[in-house]
Amino acid sequence: QVQLVESGGGLVQAGGSLRLSCASSGSIAGYNVMAWYRQAPGNQRELVARISRDGITNYADSVQGRFTISRDNAKSTVYLQMNSLKPDDTAVYYCRAGSVYVTWGRGTQVTVSS
Repeated sequence: QVQLVESGGGLVQAGGSLRLSCASSGSIAGYNVMAWYRQAPGNQRELVARISRDGITNYADSVQGRFTISRDNAKSTVYLQMNSLKPDDTAVYYCRAGSVYVTWGRGTQVTVSS
């Protein structure tokens, strides 16, 4: 089972951009799905974006057109490019590997100020 470490979070003004990275301790090539989730205080964890082994992507309606997920199997890393950030995007962002047997990272905080 791999370990996932997220990075790239921080404080940004509304309209700004951040790029999150999820580095795996082992190969991610075998995982059919890699995904980013987020959880804001008082809310349930929700899916932000996911990418299949074949590069097929899906996004939550709230981030469609602003966020882009990608994966680099050679580097065992998944990315989330976040543009046009809004205060509602403030949350802890988690990386997840797998779809049945899953592994979670510990998360990285993203705070968007108005």
